[in-house]
Amino acid sequence: MKSWRTALAAFVIDAAFVTLFVLVGRRSHAEAATVSGIAETLWPFLVGLVVGWLVTWAWRRPLAIVWAGIPVWLMTVAVGMLIRTSAGQGVQPSFIAVAAVVLGVFLVGWRLVALPIARRRRSAEAAPAALERPTR
Repeated sequence: MKSWRTALAAFVIDAAFVTLFVLVGRRSHAEAATVSGIAETLWPFLVGLVVGWLVTWAWRRPLAIVWAGIPVWLMTVAVGMLIRTSAGQGVQPSFIAVAAVVLGVFLVGWRLVALPIARRRRSAEAAPAALERPTR
């Protein structure tokens, strides 16, 4: 897979997990599943996700745990909470803790699963190419 495709897929997966976090949170609090309600809760975290990707240049190594996953996770939570605060949305300490844990599991967790798979795939693709090279 080309690197830009990997980066795009990684961003889409991140955005999907942030969206899942919002949907599960709204449902667990019996909040209406209206488009406007979901968007109101979602947008601060999506902005945080984009900021995290831009600040860390995550597209360069989108599956990396330390250089993409952890910083993107922390930026998503921090920027999301700052925006929620400035927009007058609720930011309780328990919400910050839950958001940090759940988004950490989501944004770092999928990379923990995907990285070894991607490495195995690259090794499998490289092995036949190494066998085809003529030796001197």
